[in-house]
Amino acid sequence: MTSRRHALAGLAGAAWALSGVRSPSAAAVRDSARELAGRMTLEQKVGQLFVIEVAGQDAFHVDEAAAALNQQRYGVATPAEAVRAFAPGGVIYFSARGDDNLRSPGQLARLSNGLQEASTGVAGIPLIISVDQEGGAVSRMPTPPATPQPGNMALGATWSPADAHRSYRITGAELHACGITADHAPVADVNVNPANPVIGIRSFGSEPRAVSAFVRAAVRGLHHGGVAATVKHFPGHGDTDTDSHVGLPRITHSRAQLDAIDLPPFRAAVAAGVDIVMTAHISVPALDPSLAPATMSRAVVTGLLREELGFDGLIVTDALDMQGASAAYPPDKAAVTAIGAGVDMLVLSPDLPRAHAAVLAAVRSGEIPESRLDASVLRILSHKIRHGLRHVRSSEARAERVVGSPAFLAAADAITGRSTTLIRNEGSALPLARGARSVLVTGWDATAVTHLDASFGARGHTTTALATGAVPDRAATDAAVRAAASADLVVVASCLALAGKEENGVAQVALIEALLVTGRPVVVIGVRNPYDINRFPSAPLYLATYGTGTGNLDHAVQVILGEHGPRGRLPVAVPAADDPSRVLYPVGHGLRY
Repeated sequence: MTSRRHALAGLAGAAWALSGVRSPSAAAVRDSARELAGRMTLEQKVGQLFVIEVAGQDAFHVDEAAAALNQQRYGVATPAEAVRAFAPGGVIYFSARGDDNLRSPGQLARLSNGLQEASTGVAGIPLIISVDQEGGAVSRMPTPPATPQPGNMALGATWSPADAHRSYRITGAELHACGITADHAPVADVNVNPANPVIGIRSFGSEPRAVSAFVRAAVRGLHHGGVAATVKHFPGHGDTDTDSHVGLPRITHSRAQLDAIDLPPFRAAVAAGVDIVMTAHISVPALDPSLAPATMSRAVVTGLLREELGFDGLIVTDALDMQGASAAYPPDKAAVTAIGAGVDMLVLSPDLPRAHAAVLAAVRSGEIPESRLDASVLRILSHKIRHGLRHVRSSEARAERVVGSPAFLAAADAITGRSTTLIRNEGSALPLARGARSVLVTGWDATAVTHLDASFGARGHTTTALATGAVPDRAATDAAVRAAASADLVVVASCLALAGKEENGVAQVALIEALLVTGRPVVVIGVRNPYDINRFPSAPLYLATYGTGTGNLDHAVQVILGEHGPRGRLPVAVPAADDPSRVLYPVGHGLRY
């Protein structure tokens, strides 16, 4: 064990600018990885292929609920015991799923330190500790205190890759301070389908060239912040109407369309030195006529990504407990098939003991050649050595200082302010004339409505908050109409994308149309996808925030009141609802005052 640690520690220099330590040469990394791999048992090598989740906020001490969940998954009580038992290559943090890992910066630093201690105590090999911190709709870090970021489509609306770089550099610095070594971001999917139920505002936009520029900037921003970057979901999840969490989407693009639309951001990421590529649970007949999910397809993983695009970093799966993978591939088959396809790391197998045993048996039987296993293990070890993970120990006090620092908060707020997009302003009614007024804030989501209400109230307006939910019934709509009668201004939060199983957000549209005929001034805010206006095109005043973060909503209020002008421009086109070939508002549209 001592020699293993020496091999790793002696050559592992921190790769990032913030560390101030010179990176090891490629030859040194390669030689060190080979030496370390040569000292590992077969079981340890197989363990490196897995990225697991653990329940609890401390590596060594957890409450009864977390202990029970760890026992159910792994047969042990604590996160440290799970790491010791399976020697995984990585751990991914969650605030949901019963894991409850992310409470505060100092706690995260302590958890990360404990997990690294447990991992290096087994074989001298550190963990890749990761999280899905995309910003905006997918943000795992506790916010506050973590700096709230506007999200990718909001960044796309700034048309400033420099802003994306700043946003992701802040994210990287905060993760690094907490001992998190890799971010499963940015999303590189080109959202060309307005009905996409799973990507939407997680994408930078619908123009491949622009998305490529933003992906490149985000990757470099994370690097400059001090963590590894992951682009996802290869080979592109932007044109689907099925959520791969609940089914297997089929991408019907031709190879020419894939080359023109979906693949450019991934090519840009590879050119920018991205560390990790995450595969999608989607079938792409133009790439693999067998209709196997991309994660399980050798043609996609090895043929396209590894050989054609020339990517030599880590290839990881999307979560294997998603229905796009698990419906047809039980845990043992999924693990063996994905490794056979060329994947390096398996994320969130729904039955780790079963999957681990299956891969081990497949290597012993020759179904997975040992050379194939070694190729992935060498990449994983090389990643860890190159990025100096053996040296990672996080200061709890520093984590508390870095995360949510005043400078970070101010920078992120300024970026968010450049994203708010005014799409319709009939009669130049906005900005509103100065003066206190009574404001009814209504529509989707109690949290968003409450925050908008508070933002108007903080500026001296008399407010009424009336959340109607994602599918308002007749009583809720009638109550909103009655409340509007005594208001000087009505502000409606629209979010048709989250109307659940109800067809196309019909009830939200009915609410908005009922308010539009009250005779009161009505401002509709699309608080998620900007496309909502195509369902109520007669709405005279419409803004897009691309998210429900406090900054996104506050800046919408500031724009309405004229505290600053709208600066965002659409990063996607808004088509007519009844004729998708007819564009209501083109890419780049955004009104000014």
